[in-house]
Amino acid sequence: MSSSASILQVRNLVTAFDTDAGRMVAVDGISFDVPRGKTLGIVGESGCGKSVTAFSITRLLPQPHGKILGGSITFEGKELTTLPLEEMRGLRGDDISMIFQEPMTALNPVQTVGRQLAEAILLHTECSKAEVLSRSIDMMKKVRIPAAEQRLNEYPHQLSGGMRQRVMIAMALINKPRMLIADEPTTALDVTVQAQILALIADLQKEMHMSVILITHDLGVIAEVCDEVAVMYAGRIVERANVYDLFAKPRHAYTQGLLESIPKLGDTPKSRLRAIPGNVPGIADFKPGCRFAGRSQRPHTDEQLNVRPPFTEIAPGHWVEHCPVCVQS
Repeated sequence: MSSSASILQVRNLVTAFDTDAGRMVAVDGISFDVPRGKTLGIVGESGCGKSVTAFSITRLLPQPHGKILGGSITFEGKELTTLPLEEMRGLRGDDISMIFQEPMTALNPVQTVGRQLAEAILLHTECSKAEVLSRSIDMMKKVRIPAAEQRLNEYPHQLSGGMRQRVMIAMALINKPRMLIADEPTTALDVTVQAQILALIADLQKEMHMSVILITHDLGVIAEVCDEVAVMYAGRIVERANVYDLFAKPRHAYTQGLLESIPKLGDTPKSRLRAIPGNVPGIADFKPGCRFAGRSQRPHTDEQLNVRPPFTEIAPGHWVEHCPVCVQS
């Protein structure tokens, strides 16, 4: 994909954390583009590096332990990895916004919703009190919070989980960003509220012409709202394609395992769900070669375990980490 068609380009990103046990690489040389006005889904199990990727883009890695060791993150021609901190703060929350995983911990429990929305506005623009109030009420109504004026004076603990998530979306979108990163925005919400939140994000994306990175472990969500998909495993992208190709013909064994684990209408009632054996390895146990080898149940050679497979375009727009054992020809 050409850079002109993309709002964000990530190339060979490497992110690590300094720990008592040494430096641990959590994101290991990943590359992807986010098309303008489209939604890129990043999917994988917990511990695969999805959230670390988001925090790398926004430069919100925990300090001083989190570090971007290499690679490039370019947003509309600006290199974010070397952007001065003051400029990055101006960009974050204005041009690039993020919806965090847990609204109860992301919102300040001792400040009202209105005060937190006002802070998001005043950090980036100079507005009168009346303008701040008007914009806050308008955005609360856009995210379909009833009695918006009343809710502005309430605290996060007075709201339901779905309502808090809507407040988070309002805070993220109040400055009309060009790109939104949604880190598992429907976690811990019931199915009905999940559907409402996803529909809301999609509607606001069309209205504001935003690009979206949607991080999730739910392939059902990916199928419903995304245009392109990157499948992450153990700190790497193992497969990347448009959503139709990925679901029609998954090529990596890990992607196939994720899709097979989804319950289907034709399955025998009360039959066991299929599962990928084992767990995602911890960062300290990441192998230099094929990282899915330990769960693939297929023998790998020493070379396949110790040499990183090339990231190969096996069909137009369809890329895969090409371990011969784990990739279907």
